[in-house]
Amino acid sequence: MKSRIFFLLAAAVALAFAACTGPVSYQDKTLPAEVRAADLLSRLTLEEKASLVLFNSPAIEPLGIQPYNWWNEALHGVGRNGSATVFPQPIGMASSFDTDRIEAVFSAVSDEARVKNRLAAEQGEVFRYQGLTFWTPNINIFRDPCWGRGMETYGEDPYLTGQLGMAVVRGLQGDPDAPVRKAHACAKHFAVHSGPESSRHRFDVDVSERDLRETYLPAFKDLVTKAGVREVMTAYNRFRGVPCTASSYLVQDILRKEWGYEGMVVSDCWAVADFYIEGRHGYSSSMMEAAALAVRNGVDVECGDSYTSIVEAVEKGLLKEEELDRNLLRVLTERFRLGEMDRESPWDGLDSAIVEGPAHRALALEMARASMVLLQNNGILPLRAGQKIALVGPNADDKEMLWGNYNPVPKHTVTLLQALRQRIPDLVSFRGCDIVDADDSSSALDDKTLLQQLEGVDVVVFAGGISPRLEGEEMPVQVPGFSGGDRTDIELPAVQRRLLKTLHAAGKKVVLVNFSGSAMGLVPETETCDAILQAWYPGQEGGTAVADILLGDVNPSGKLPVTFYKSVDQLPDVEDYAMEGHTYRYFRGEPLYPFGYGLSYSRFSYGDARIRGRKLLVPVTNTSAVDGTEVVQLYVRRPDDAEGPVKTLRGFQRVQVPAGATVTVAFPLTPDTFLWWDARSGDMKPLRGYYELLYGGSSAQDALKSVPYRY
Repeated sequence: MKSRIFFLLAAAVALAFAACTGPVSYQDKTLPAEVRAADLLSRLTLEEKASLVLFNSPAIEPLGIQPYNWWNEALHGVGRNGSATVFPQPIGMASSFDTDRIEAVFSAVSDEARVKNRLAAEQGEVFRYQGLTFWTPNINIFRDPCWGRGMETYGEDPYLTGQLGMAVVRGLQGDPDAPVRKAHACAKHFAVHSGPESSRHRFDVDVSERDLRETYLPAFKDLVTKAGVREVMTAYNRFRGVPCTASSYLVQDILRKEWGYEGMVVSDCWAVADFYIEGRHGYSSSMMEAAALAVRNGVDVECGDSYTSIVEAVEKGLLKEEELDRNLLRVLTERFRLGEMDRESPWDGLDSAIVEGPAHRALALEMARASMVLLQNNGILPLRAGQKIALVGPNADDKEMLWGNYNPVPKHTVTLLQALRQRIPDLVSFRGCDIVDADDSSSALDDKTLLQQLEGVDVVVFAGGISPRLEGEEMPVQVPGFSGGDRTDIELPAVQRRLLKTLHAAGKKVVLVNFSGSAMGLVPETETCDAILQAWYPGQEGGTAVADILLGDVNPSGKLPVTFYKSVDQLPDVEDYAMEGHTYRYFRGEPLYPFGYGLSYSRFSYGDARIRGRKLLVPVTNTSAVDGTEVVQLYVRRPDDAEGPVKTLRGFQRVQVPAGATVTVAFPLTPDTFLWWDARSGDMKPLRGYYELLYGGSSAQDALKSVPYRY
């Protein structure tokens, strides 16, 4: 086992240092982190060792060890720790298809995190949400739009998720070769986890090895083997009968042995307790047995309280102290590498004014603009000067909706109402209805009052959709269309749908700005609305970003990272984890809006691609009079694999194309381009054979051109 080898090597290095230089001291800052960790480990009692693998580790004052809490959140900003910059929800950031911008976002987040950590340390103890170890990104595959936590992910495609997830890691952790690590990222939830929320503590997932290796694991492998993520979090659910936190197949065989992972493994919060709590997995008979199983499986830190029984487990022979030592060596090594043990780092001089400062707010606005996806436009957008505009809808002036979930609470937020009022002095505005009503009618204005208030209005901007108060992690919500944080349908709430129908029937021009963290079934709205803009939960600068798009100051460039289906009738059962029927890769029907889709105020055409050497050269022409940005997408299909994906993303590039100009985009054709399921090896391999290279502006078949290729 590679983790065992790491432990032995660290001990050997420590002994070598002692032999060559005399006694080794964990307090010697000139020594490598693993040498210091091995020395410190040798000085600890069993009780002290057990305390240091708790997520809320106490101080060990005789050895100078400060208390540390491993639990911190940075889903799209330093979360749950007061004021910080709120960037768009990850599903919105994924719409940018922009790795560089996402890396910049999380570099800013880690800067703010370092400031907050330093200020907390100056006050004394570093409590929860003040540390340097962040349980993000969520790189689970958003396979079903009804999952409430899907908005925390980077979409439904394994390649896109891996590319964007690696950008998050690079931004948070900084230079991997630096002597002090900037922060920890954490790839979660390992593995095969994407709802529903109501059954996650007892659900058993059993998928084919092909689905596992082709869909559910690739992003994790990318973050581990390419980006060097320092933490991996296990999932709540069972996998093939075994809780993920106890699964030797996932943690030991795949993560540690196959991928050579030497970083930390942490449990999701109280996931170890799910082993034995009645009505959940029923896998262990007691807390002590569960703790022993998790420690033995190489879960280094537990979020929960089951590890308080570790000492008893060792004393009763359920666990060997050496197994605890193996895990704790990784924990101590990472604490030294973070500079946390020494309370010093290269970022100690960062000015606290950067937290939600002008530069980071500007980056939040830039990211929000890039996240907007224009789904429909009959020419009504951008809005024109001289039009009488009204802003109606429950999300027009809702700050908390813009923030999403796992969020900071910023000092400054711009809602859509505030942004439009600044630019349209005679703006008409009123709420019109709530997001959803129990009786679907009581909150809405009657038709006569509604139309009276809109007399003389040329265009109604309707700020609708749903809210992070309705979709999210294990929520006490039971209203039409929502249950426990998940969704039971994907339709626009009926009270909003009726209002839009009334406006359309009255002859009003309507622009729907849909705020949601997940795909919506908007079939009726394609008839009642002249334009539809998908705004997600766009962060503290979201109102400004939407206004910029509506008024034409910014040309929309976002693309959907998920499929928008017509209704849940097109989907398999939400608890069916087999990929057939899920996501654009295995969906055989006609979606409402396909993965990768998004309109612009520009028009783009694709010429015939050519292959030169090991590159696919794709000419893209802007045939309009408006400068624009296009996300050029490369998909691969293997015609002789009837059971495989319809197509699968293997490349994307954001390119600026001036009006009337042609830009040639080069896609390298590497072995990774042709990763495909190999039944002989039971894994993904660069597989020889015939492929179709499909390229264009979305995954829709009629939007793609193709080139045959033999690899």
